[in-house]
Amino acid sequence: MKKYLTLLATIAALCAGTAHAQDKALNLYSARHYSTDEALYNDFTKATGIKINRVDADDAGIIARLKAEGSASPADVILLVDAARLARGEQDGLFLPIKSKPLEDAIPASLRAQPAADGGIPWFGFSTRARVVVYDKIKVKPTEVDSYEKLADPQNKGKLCIRSGSHPYNLSLFGAVLEHMGPQKTEAWLKGLVDNMARPPKGGDTDQIKGVAAGECQIAVTNSYYLARLMRSSKPEDRAVAEKVGVVFPNQSSWGTHVNIAGAAVAFSPDGKYLFLTVGDRQRFTPAQDPNQPVGKILRLTLDGKPPALKAMTGGSGQFKSETIPVGAVGANQVKVQQMLDRVGFK
Repeated sequence: MKKYLTLLATIAALCAGTAHAQDKALNLYSARHYSTDEALYNDFTKATGIKINRVDADDAGIIARLKAEGSASPADVILLVDAARLARGEQDGLFLPIKSKPLEDAIPASLRAQPAADGGIPWFGFSTRARVVVYDKIKVKPTEVDSYEKLADPQNKGKLCIRSGSHPYNLSLFGAVLEHMGPQKTEAWLKGLVDNMARPPKGGDTDQIKGVAAGECQIAVTNSYYLARLMRSSKPEDRAVAEKVGVVFPNQSSWGTHVNIAGAAVAFSPDGKYLFLTVGDRQRFTPAQDPNQPVGKILRLTLDGKPPALKAMTGGSGQFKSETIPVGAVGANQVKVQQMLDRVGFK
């Protein structure tokens, strides 16, 4: 029986000689909001005696808060849920590059930032999610949408639902396409997406899925976990939406499906404080509780099988081919992508 590969960037601090050592506290700014995380924080405190003071917000709110607080920020560790936001924090000098052999051994180079001048890594990815295509199972054949390129094909004119191009999830997808296709082809592709829209961009990923189920459009782009939530919802109306749509993991015959990350960084600190991230496990929790897929190769634990939703989406295998380009480069492409979006009128 296959084991579930799991990795958690568990938070710890080297606090000797600092106020945090005396207070036994760690200040965490987090854009993640899962019940599994709450349980892990409690277990961490029980195991280490270090209290976690958590500030919850979305990615943009956390970045804005760090900028506003400046050198007076009490933040120690930052958790963000998008490569574009992590890249922005790195570019703004908000993170302290760290050296951690366990993390560097566990997390592939493609899922962490490029090394800084001193060799430290500004941030590490610790979970991934796929950006997939959902489609009307009656009106659309999966072969018509089995690559991101086909979303811009004239045969799909008037069929596409998608959220704002400037949303970080799309900026990361488009940044990946730029890495694969180059600037000229990517801009033409983005123009094709605009031409194929069934309606102006609006709403979140769940709204795009519901748009397909309601017949407002025939194809849509979404993160995998939004569909997973509908599939395992306790509400019959949510499950009915999921049953009306098919799902494709694009580009299985070429570069693979785009994956975005949630990641962790140590907050920049001018007072010489050093913290680190270490690898831990969450083997007591079922994988269905966290819709993101963990990354890394270090822990092969006792959880049974793959998340049921992922199995259902992939025809029972629980496996798909994902792209391998550096996610740090994807995040760094966001400015170029935004300029393209402005030129082609993708709001």
